[in-house]
Amino acid sequence: MTAFPLDGLTLILLIPAVSAALLVALPGYAVTSKLNVLASFLTLVAALSLLWRRPEAGLLLHVDDLNIVFIVLNTFVGFTTSAFSASYIAHEIEIGRLTPAYLRFYHAMYQALMFEMNLALVANNLGLMWVGVEFATLTTVLMVGIYRTHEALEAAWKYFILGSVGIALALFGTILLYLAAKPVAGMEIEAMAWTKLMTRAATFDPALLNLAFVFLLLGYGTKVGLAPMHGWLPDAHAEGPTPISAVLSGLLLNVALHALLRFKMLLATNGQAIAPGPLMVTMGLISLLFAALMLYRRRDIKRMFAYSSIEHMGIIAFAFGMGGPLANFAGLLHMTMHSLTKSAIFFSVGHIAQVKGTQKMTEIGGLTETHPVLGWGLVIGVMAIAGLPPFGIFMSEFLLVTSTFAREPILAVLLVIGIILALGALLQKLNTLAFGTPKGSLTPVEASYVPMFSHFALILIAGIFLPAELVSWFQNVAQLLR
Repeated sequence: MTAFPLDGLTLILLIPAVSAALLVALPGYAVTSKLNVLASFLTLVAALSLLWRRPEAGLLLHVDDLNIVFIVLNTFVGFTTSAFSASYIAHEIEIGRLTPAYLRFYHAMYQALMFEMNLALVANNLGLMWVGVEFATLTTVLMVGIYRTHEALEAAWKYFILGSVGIALALFGTILLYLAAKPVAGMEIEAMAWTKLMTRAATFDPALLNLAFVFLLLGYGTKVGLAPMHGWLPDAHAEGPTPISAVLSGLLLNVALHALLRFKMLLATNGQAIAPGPLMVTMGLISLLFAALMLYRRRDIKRMFAYSSIEHMGIIAFAFGMGGPLANFAGLLHMTMHSLTKSAIFFSVGHIAQVKGTQKMTEIGGLTETHPVLGWGLVIGVMAIAGLPPFGIFMSEFLLVTSTFAREPILAVLLVIGIILALGALLQKLNTLAFGTPKGSLTPVEASYVPMFSHFALILIAGIFLPAELVSWFQNVAQLLR
């Protein structure tokens, strides 16, 4: 009898799955919060081991140069967010927003979400990937509504309805892709294995491939948060616990993006199929310009950064839609920097909302004076996410703009306009939040600043110096994306 292999691929699924089962049964916040952090750390270690030793691809699971980027990023941000969550949720207990019963649910769902996102990333079977994204959606729906207020439940239902529509469209697109593959690959499980499909996609019916990609772009694009399918995202960020906002912006959007990139690569191998790039470029630009304008009208601090996520996912979709080695490299770098930066911003915003007792920006001011660490943390985060030097997002946006200008100058102008509009909105809001007249509560709150500043350190280093190994890694993936 063959032993069940405990390699890195198995462990990134097994650790969060077992931890979720344990967290459902264990009582007491002190124990469950520590177990949540420990499980997230062990999952990160298992993911890092895949950099040196990758198991052979099977029909259900695989690790390759593309998804290893997402896996390492997913587990790292998952770990740092769990550490932030420990102090954040402790305060929520003190003020009575969460009960012991909901705490068991929260930590168990956190690990279940990590399992589902990892499953979607390592799935070689397109149906299994869809299942991972679907269950991750359902889990985050439950977590968004955990406070059980009217607003939270409304946001959860809105997320559920729009997410369900999107995931249904993605399912229909997956079925169409299977129908395109069946005449060539047969009715066996190989007809759903991405590694097998990539070798045969050139002979698929281009008409079915085209139709499948339209449904997949709309379906998974809803989960990416691209306009006009973005409606669930601002409410989910504003009403759910802030650690879930960090996971949504920093991780779950990337999981859906990963699925979209897989299908884009399939179409690229078929010379008769439509080019997916222009569709992604169009949706990316619409998302960028729409979100940049909407930033000026936000009154809730978490909603503002939710629209910032829509903006940046638009930039990332634009980059991958443009394609080519440089634009794809910029897209990978931007995705990585956005995940690290946006999650760190939510770490800061979560504690700011706790100390001020509100998310309304009109009731928050002078943070650098009243709460200097949180205030300056927000300043650093906004400077980074706005694309100012010397942070990593400046580098990725610079690479993307120069690459686009060399090929499509008009698109480059539109891209720059969107980026500048968003920059102006964020700096305008930051001026009052950080440097305006002090407003709101002055009460301090216990907070863990290590996750936030560790992220800021990474994005600062990336803006100044990228290790040769990381550059080579991203260049290789950029070539695969075409």
